[in-house]
Parts: sequence; C-alpha cells; structure tokens
Amino acid sequence: MKIVSVGKYKGSTYRIDFEEGEPEFLNIEIINKFNLKAGISLPLSAWEQIKGENEYRKARERALYLLDIKDYSFVDMFKKLRANYDEDTCYRVMQKLVEIGSINDSRYAEGLARHYVEVKLFGRRRAFQEMRLKGLTREVIDIALEPYAQGTDERLRTLIEKKYLRYLDDEKGVNRAKNALVRLGYDYSDINRVLKEMSEDDG
Repeated sequence: MKIVSVGKYKGSTYRIDFEEGEPEFLNIEIINKFNLKAGISLPLSAWEQIKGENEYRKARERALYLLDIKDYSFVDMFKKLRANYDEDTCYRVMQKLVEIGSINDSRYAEGLARHYVEVKLFGRRRAFQEMRLKGLTREVIDIALEPYAQGTDERLRTLIEKKYLRYLDDEKGVNRAKNALVRLGYDYSDINRVLKEMSEDDG
C-alpha cells in the first residue's frame, strides 16, 4: 500500500490517499507516531496495526471523556466502549485506565455506598442491589458497605420523620409506610423496632 498524499482534513484528523483504494482518516497523533508521509509503502499487516492504534486512541479518548462526566465501574465502562469498538481494543483501553487510576472499582464503590446510604438513605439490601447493577462484585460492595453496618436505626428514624410520619395515624397508613421502607432495603424487624421506639417516645 503506497501513500500518495497526507493532508489535514478536519481538526486533528488527517486524510491519507493511496495509489489504490479509498482514502483513510487518522488522528495526527497516529500520523506522527508512525511517521506516515507521501511516498512510503506499507505492507498490509503494518497498515492493520496502524488502524488498530487509531481505534485504540479513539476508544481511549472516548473513555476519558465519559469519565470527565461521571465515574464508572470497570464493567460499565467496558460495556460502553464495546458498543463501538472491538473486544481487544476495549480490554486494552480498560487495562490502561486501571493502570493510570481512572478506573478503580473500590473507589467507585465507596462513592456509591456513600450516595445510596447517606444521601438516599437506602437500607443495605437496596444499596447492594443498586451497586450490583453498576457491575460491581459482591466482595467490593461488601467492603464499601461495611462502614454502614451500624446506624441503621438512626437512618430509619430520619427517613420516617422525613417522609412517612403522616402515614402513621392508622393501621393502613402504617402498613403503607412499612412496605415503602422494605422497598428501600430495610428489614421488617428493624422497621418494627424503630416504629415501636418512636411510638413509645411519642406516648
């Protein structure tokens, strides 16, 4: 494959024309890395390597752009990239992201645990389920949720006072509140205990 011309196309993208076939478009980073210029000939295997490097660069830049917006787990980011790039390229990008610390499931899990437990006031079960949906392993989730093993009663009391006090005037309302709290990940035993304590406090 003999290169006839290399010229700027748009932004950092350059157009490469060959003696035969369609033109190709590469980033200037790849042009410089492989010293591509008019007059040189490339074996097909070398060209495939160059195209692979260009895809890797695009996938890496896409991942870094997404990470500027929000954090991702390893699994979630891999799925995002896999929608547009081949598997080998995605694994290579993920390896680089882990190496530079941009992807760190433990750090990500700690942030999620803090959000679900402290902000949304989810019970452990609901927080665990939500974190699993983000592609995190059970082990990583368990470690992240460990600091919240204590304090369930206080969080339940805060949640009830904030959202469910108006339901506690009759049995139907109490059951409605209990069901809502179960959906938020709390155990019936914990809910009943806290409601009893609050009733005794009021009484």
